[in-house]
Amino acid sequence: MHADRRQRDGAARHAHTTHVHKDIGISTGDREHMGSKERRHREKQRRRKSILDTARDLLFKKGIDATTMNQIARNAELSVGTLYLYFKNKEDLYAALQEEGLDILFEKIKAVHEKELPPREKLMEMALEYLDFSEKHRTYYEIINYFLASPKVVFPVHLKERIDEHGDRILSLVEEVIKDLVDNGSLDERTLRRKSIFYWSNLHGMLQFRKLQSTILKGEPFREFYLSTVSCVLQTLGQSGPENPRKEKGHPGE
Repeated sequence: MHADRRQRDGAARHAHTTHVHKDIGISTGDREHMGSKERRHREKQRRRKSILDTARDLLFKKGIDATTMNQIARNAELSVGTLYLYFKNKEDLYAALQEEGLDILFEKIKAVHEKELPPREKLMEMALEYLDFSEKHRTYYEIINYFLASPKVVFPVHLKERIDEHGDRILSLVEEVIKDLVDNGSLDERTLRRKSIFYWSNLHGMLQFRKLQSTILKGEPFREFYLSTVSCVLQTLGQSGPENPRKEKGHPGE
């Protein structure tokens, strides 16, 4: 008798659950499918991260020329076939690493760009964001720096253009703020682009000096040094000079 009651209660609960799922338009099968789909997505993202982490480690140990897809697959404990499901080749893989890093940096610079601040303060905050990015996202920063410092162009044209588009988004935001800072209506687009590149290349160059804190910069708090130098760069941005000094001085052949 008790067994019959338990069976009836169980059937009633099942009917109620099915009814609730129908009310919201989701069947039990659909819910299971959605859960399975989410698990597959998480697993795919986890595996992709493992591949990128492995590729990064091999890059710094061996360099890009000595790193192969077979090595990346073996170190990531994947079959080579699985690796190729994620990336066409190692260039595509390393391009993805750079793009992810540049996208993180872009979001940080964009957040500053959208603040209601005077242009000079915005540029100073952008400089701070780049410094913080190089510290808190050091792996991505080092990947970007590795390829910037490479004496040769590693990537085929289509990948190089794809990576540069991500970097150009950052420069475009910087350029807009510099325009607000120095433009009196006489600066053309080329001059503004040059100023934005001048500003950003100075930031990047200063970050390289962090390696010299125990020698050339010994006793100099790096953050203080960095901000002081950024102030000098911002002061220089507001100054005007001849577009082509060598030509104006009358150098031969120009």
